[in-house]
Amino acid sequence: MFLEDTENIIIHLDLDSFFISVERLLDARLREKPVIIGGAKDKGVVASCSYEARFFGVRSAMPIRLAKKLCPHAYYVKGDYHKYSDLSDSITEIIKTRVPVCEKSSIDEFYIDMTGYDRFFSSLKLASDLKSQIFRETGLPISYGLSKNKTVSKVATGESKPNGMKHIERGTEKQFLAPLSIKKIPMVGDKTFALLRNMGVDRIATLQQMPQNLLFSVFGRTGLTIWDKANGIDNSPVVPYSERKSLSAENTFFDDTIDVRALESLLISMTENLCSKLRKNEQLTSCISIKLRYSDFETHTQQIKIAYTSADHIIIPRVKELFHKLYNRRMLVRLIGVRFSHLVRGNYQINLFEDSLEQINLYQALDGLNKKYGDKTVCRAIGMGIKTRNFNPFNGVSNL
Repeated sequence: MFLEDTENIIIHLDLDSFFISVERLLDARLREKPVIIGGAKDKGVVASCSYEARFFGVRSAMPIRLAKKLCPHAYYVKGDYHKYSDLSDSITEIIKTRVPVCEKSSIDEFYIDMTGYDRFFSSLKLASDLKSQIFRETGLPISYGLSKNKTVSKVATGESKPNGMKHIERGTEKQFLAPLSIKKIPMVGDKTFALLRNMGVDRIATLQQMPQNLLFSVFGRTGLTIWDKANGIDNSPVVPYSERKSLSAENTFFDDTIDVRALESLLISMTENLCSKLRKNEQLTSCISIKLRYSDFETHTQQIKIAYTSADHIIIPRVKELFHKLYNRRMLVRLIGVRFSHLVRGNYQINLFEDSLEQINLYQALDGLNKKYGDKTVCRAIGMGIKTRNFNPFNGVSNL
C-alpha cells in the first residue's frame, strides 16, 4: 500500500497556441481567423500560427514569404514579447500558489509533481481546477496531461489539444503511445525523425519492439533514451521553478589602461559570450548595463532598456553606445563589465519577430560550432585572442 501511495504523479500544462491566444484576447477580430505571428518583413519567419493557418500548411519557423503564399488571407501580427511575458508570469504565480512542486519549462509550459499528494486530494481534480482558474483569470485556454512521468504527460497534453485534458492510467502508457507517430516523442527532431523513417520506423509501436543495441549503434546513448521514452519510461524529476534574473561578465586589469580600442574589443567579446549563453539557456534580455571602474576606484554604471532579444547584432551596437556615453573622463580604467538583466524564458524562435531566415541559420550554425568545439571557436574578428579574465589589453594575453 505504501508503494502505491508514493508512485509518481506528473501533470503537464501547456497553453494552447499561446501567442495567438494572447493576440485574440486583445483583438476579438482575430478569433476563429487564420493568424500568423512573425516579422512584417518578407525575410522574417513564422514565430507562431493559429490552427486555422496550420490547415493551409503554415508552420512555425517557416519563412514569412512562404506562409503568405500558402495563406495569403491570414492576419499578420508582428508580436510583442512584453505582453506574452507578463501573462506568462501571471499564470506562473497562479500555478505556484496551488501546487507543491512546479517546473516552468518554457514561457507556456509547466510540469507539476503531485507524487504522494493523492492521499489528501485528487490530482486530476486539481489539474481541472487549475485549468478553469487560469481561463477564468486570464481568458487563455490551456490543456493538460496526467500520467506517471513527464514524457507521457507531455505527449498526452499534445493529444488533448486544443483546450482539453487526458489522463493516462498507470500501466497503459505503452498502449497509449504505440499508435502515435515517432515525431510525438520529445527530443525526436527533424534529423532523428528522418533517420528513423529511413530505417522503416514510422510509429512508436515499431520503436517499442526494436532492440536497444540497434538504436545505440545508430544514435549512441541518445538512442537508449529514445527507446525508454517510446516505452513510457522517464525518471527525470520535476525541477522546482527558479528564474535566473541576470547574466554578467567583468574583467579587472592588472595594468590600468586608457586604450579605448582594446576596451571596446574586450566589451564586444564579453557581450558575444553572454549572448551565446542567453541562446543556450533559451533566454532573452531587455536591459543592458555597462560598468566602468577607474584607477581612482570610482565606479560608474549606465543602462538601457531594449526590446527582448538574444541577438548579437542587436545587442552589441547598444553596448558600444553605452560604453561611449559612459567613458567620458579619459582616465585609466581598471575594471570593465557588462550585465544583462530582466531575463525571460522562451523557445528560441520567440524573439525572431524581426530576424531574417539567414540570420537565424547563422546564429544556429555559430552556436552549434561553439557548443561542439568550445567557446569562441567562431567569433567576431575583433574578439579573437581575447580571454575574458584579467586581460592585458596591451598584449592580448591572459594574466592568470
